[in-house]
Amino acid sequence: MTQSSNPHGTLEPSAWLVRHSSLIAPGARVLDVAAGRGRQSVYLAAHGARVVAIDRDADALATFATTHNVTTRVADLETDDWPLAGERFDAVVCVHYLYRPRLAALLDLLGDTGVLIYETFAVGNEAYGRPSNPAYLLREGELLALVQGRMSVVAFEQGLTSQYGTTAVVQRIAAIGSAWPPTLAP
Repeated sequence: MTQSSNPHGTLEPSAWLVRHSSLIAPGARVLDVAAGRGRQSVYLAAHGARVVAIDRDADALATFATTHNVTTRVADLETDDWPLAGERFDAVVCVHYLYRPRLAALLDLLGDTGVLIYETFAVGNEAYGRPSNPAYLLREGELLALVQGRMSVVAFEQGLTSQYGTTAVVQRIAAIGSAWPPTLAP
């Protein structure tokens, strides 16, 4: 049995994000949810986005806080006081984080033409390591159900994958608001 590792220590951005980042317009205001050490934030900022990186780990955020076009914000997204109330973003990016009570709130941060790029672990991952708690594993089709009626799906995947040198069960979605058709990378 291969253990899922925590890829947050690497500076490589998610391949899913890289593949679908062309959906995010240059200069867009992007929220990187549970940004950790900034691998998604740094990549997006280098490609012209204005990133707000949010995480409860101040030390992790400090490792890239001086990156051009990145603003870091220390906040716990799992408290009753929603730290993003009243804010709007052109895109929301979330990699390897799940807190179900805030999923709909993340979509509410997007305007009509907003972009969602989301990737995290799914049910079945418990056979390969962490996370194994069902609270942190997406159920089959859960991201599709989340965006149904609100966004158009550009791409969706779920299943067993080998990434970061480990085996994991993941679910991924790239979706947009009403801006159809999206502009895709060649």
